[in-house]
Amino acid sequence: MTTSEEQSEARTRVHVFRDDALGDHDAVGLARAIRGGEISAAEASRDAAARVRAVEARLNAVQVHLDIPAHGPVTGAFAGVPTFVKDNTDYQGLPTGHGSAAFAPRAARRHAPFTRQFLSTGVTVLGKTRLPEFGFSPTTEYEGAEPVRNPWHTGHSAGGSSGGSAALVAAGAVPIAHANDGGGSIRIPAACCGLVGLKPTRGRVVANAQGRRLPIDLVTDGVVSRSVRDSAAFLAAAEQHWRNPKLPPVGLVEGPSDRRLRIGLLVDSPNGVRSDDDTRAAVTETAQRLERLGHTVEPVELSIDPHFTDDFLTYWGLLSFLIGVTGRTLGTDFDRRRMDGLSRGLREMYVGSWRNTPGVLRRLKRTREAYAAGFHGLDLILSPVLAHTTPPIGHLSPAVPYTTLIERILAYVAFTPVNNVVGTPSISVPAASTTPDGLPIGVMFSGRPGAERTLLELAFTLEADQPFRRLQDD
Repeated sequence: MTTSEEQSEARTRVHVFRDDALGDHDAVGLARAIRGGEISAAEASRDAAARVRAVEARLNAVQVHLDIPAHGPVTGAFAGVPTFVKDNTDYQGLPTGHGSAAFAPRAARRHAPFTRQFLSTGVTVLGKTRLPEFGFSPTTEYEGAEPVRNPWHTGHSAGGSSGGSAALVAAGAVPIAHANDGGGSIRIPAACCGLVGLKPTRGRVVANAQGRRLPIDLVTDGVVSRSVRDSAAFLAAAEQHWRNPKLPPVGLVEGPSDRRLRIGLLVDSPNGVRSDDDTRAAVTETAQRLERLGHTVEPVELSIDPHFTDDFLTYWGLLSFLIGVTGRTLGTDFDRRRMDGLSRGLREMYVGSWRNTPGVLRRLKRTREAYAAGFHGLDLILSPVLAHTTPPIGHLSPAVPYTTLIERILAYVAFTPVNNVVGTPSISVPAASTTPDGLPIGVMFSGRPGAERTLLELAFTLEADQPFRRLQDD
């Protein structure tokens, strides 16, 4: 590719919104059209599959395609809505590859528990989306394969680890898709791709098969969507399948609340990473909008243990180490030497510091106390999702030398992991402002355990005040 072709590629936006059965419907709108007989579920699946084929050569978002299923009677809030499952979650009959070249995946014998919960909403699964190896990276890139590209700007990252899902939804291929979050993996790609990404409270949906066996369960499943009402409708529908009796029910949130909130403002991360100018401006502008809408916004500090970043990194390394040890359960040909540079670097770092594990776990578990103290007198906290705006492809590639790569990751992913350690809910929504070249910027609201209703109501408020930018509008 010539230099001029590369520059043209870097500026390209990609979407497949058009006049077909999907139109520009979100998932709620599409399900309503199907229920009303305006279109059929089969037409929705057919046109979604055509959109995916049209965009895939540019975005590289799909890991496994399914044949368009035969449609019988469908029920549920999203009955007949086409979607994808992330390729770290079992779907019966499809391989689960976890984004890794270290093994040849085999077909899953049964659906994962969350897959069953997701299917209970009535969605039609058309395949599985790509993720970085084992979900460790905040960008969906590889050493030996094409990256997932951001449809707003194909020279840039779509985020990670749910980058494939976010790219398809933002581009209009499907209105909603599965995502999960162990350190920001719902919220990061939502921020990069201009979507809504709600990480629920730990235990709000059925437990993730991988996370529940670990000393600290970081991973929560959910969706990425183009509208607040889709994320709200998903959570309400998921509760119809299973609801955790230890948490207050969320129910169906359908719009803003009249309640006026006290919101803490956190512009720089608790571990001392300063946000870049565009990100600071987006968060500050959001705070000003909230005050205009009647809410109270005041600066807040979260006194997180100074060891938090190093401790989270050590725990991250423990996860890579455990995969290296147990990988043959994924495939008999598993070879940890074929894991990518980030996974290998994390594992080697942990091997050199494993004796610190008891102290790491103890301090991480104590984070909930500092987090709770920071909420004294507050309903929510507003912060960036990421410390700087979406990087170009290659900046966070696993081919970058590990020492440089991990410095770049820690300077980028400086806000989201706290919620995973503590188990609290948070949501990424698009800010009104963008980068100078038009990329979305996400802002994040975080709450106490069980605060999903408050988060969704406030997200509805912002969306009603100034509708989120849509790729097809530019």
